[in-house]
Amino acid sequence: MQQDELFMRRCIDLAMNGLGNVAPNPMVGCVIVHHGLIVGEGFHAVFGGPHAEVAAINATKNKEILNESTLYVSLEPCCHFGKTPPCTDKIIQTGIKKVVVGIRDPFAQVQGMGIARLREAGVEVVEGVLEADCAALNKRFFTFHQKKRPYVILKWAQSLDGFIDKTRDTDEPHINWITGEKIRLLVHRWRSEEQAILTGKNTVLKDDPQLTVREWYGKNPLRLVIDRQLAISSTAKIMDNAAQTVVFNSVKDAVCGNIEYKKLDFSKNIIPEMLTVLYEKNIQSLIVEGGCVTLQSFIDEGCWDEARVFSGNCFFFNGIRGPVINGRLENIQNIGADKLSTITNNRADSSWCS
Repeated sequence: MQQDELFMRRCIDLAMNGLGNVAPNPMVGCVIVHHGLIVGEGFHAVFGGPHAEVAAINATKNKEILNESTLYVSLEPCCHFGKTPPCTDKIIQTGIKKVVVGIRDPFAQVQGMGIARLREAGVEVVEGVLEADCAALNKRFFTFHQKKRPYVILKWAQSLDGFIDKTRDTDEPHINWITGEKIRLLVHRWRSEEQAILTGKNTVLKDDPQLTVREWYGKNPLRLVIDRQLAISSTAKIMDNAAQTVVFNSVKDAVCGNIEYKKLDFSKNIIPEMLTVLYEKNIQSLIVEGGCVTLQSFIDEGCWDEARVFSGNCFFFNGIRGPVINGRLENIQNIGADKLSTITNNRADSSWCS
């Protein structure tokens, strides 16, 4: 078992190379082992491209040893036709006799059927190696398929005295910076790793953010803004052509270029409705970078999975207080003069989002 865990750990490390590039598919890593040595390895690199198992098989130079080898994979091999053929068929065709799987796939078209297909073909299958780690690897994918909503990440920065913004002395849009340049680079990297990013009207009016990946390499997330009465000017940066944008409002449904206006019922709690819209758009992860009202509404509804809270090395003395959140503190990290606290939602009740 110790050796199985060692090779599965390598699968997880390989899978991480697909972060930000494979959604809405899961991140998957695979290694092929012959007499205790890795002879081929691969990962799912890009949506629509070869899956990890195929990449690892193709990377094995001597195909004649495959029938004496064990294939390790972090997620159950697929057994259906999507953008690529079933990985189970490829594995069976190679003559591989043993497959070690990290965790079963929650996707309705797989869900144990890939494992069943392998066993029916005479392949020995071992399940559940580093299962918790494999689930954590694809927390976005599992949340999407099991809870029918995106994985929600809350993010904000606050001063040492707990404020997320100073008292404004002008109506001109500007940012009261709390953290340093290293944090801005990190935040842009995070944006490249997730599929959507949300903010509220007041944040747009005060800060005029663009919500793109300008200081990092990668794809821009789908931009979302809550603007009930359509008060945001067409000249705001979030309304430019840099990325697709959805404006949640109470006025209209319409599409204008890269801007989609989505009408919601603001007489009700709009968070479940917004997350349902994103689920229907196949969006598996969401960063919320709004102001205190937007962030607190997600917290109060229990519709969050992870919070990333920066503490800058500064005092504001007055202004807008940061959100109040309860959860499990997973980690505190120093980044230059700033600190990053990672908190996870440990609610166990039966509310819509938990």
